[in-house]
Amino acid sequence: MDIRQITDRYAVSPQIDAADLPAIKAAGFDRVICNRPDMEVPPSHQAEAIRAAADAAGIALTILPITRETLTPENAQAHAAAMSEGKVLAYCASGTRSTMIWAMGRAAQGDAATDIIQNAADAGYDLSAMAPFLQSLGAQ
Repeated sequence: MDIRQITDRYAVSPQIDAADLPAIKAAGFDRVICNRPDMEVPPSHQAEAIRAAADAAGIALTILPITRETLTPENAQAHAAAMSEGKVLAYCASGTRSTMIWAMGRAAQGDAATDIIQNAADAGYDLSAMAPFLQSLGAQ
């Protein structure tokens, strides 16, 4: 697993395996958010397989598949709501979509785009091209 901390309560990762859930729990995560659509992975890595492993490990799972078309302010709000309690690990193919949807939610909640972009960069994700969009979300 390649877990990258974005904030003290939020981290992202590329695709996880069902066998990773005990280690994710041991690392202190309370919730996993699946941002990867099932159509991108084999059945062994689809959301319901991850849900079964999460249930067995005692971790809450939120399924919120994100694609280019569903990277919307409404889904950013749903993602932010899923992050409301505990320590959260979100995953997708590379961690990028999970970082982008987090950034949109933070911007909509009033965080400065520069701070959001820096947090992402510190974790290895370049969201600088999103700066104008994040600023517009913050202005709404």
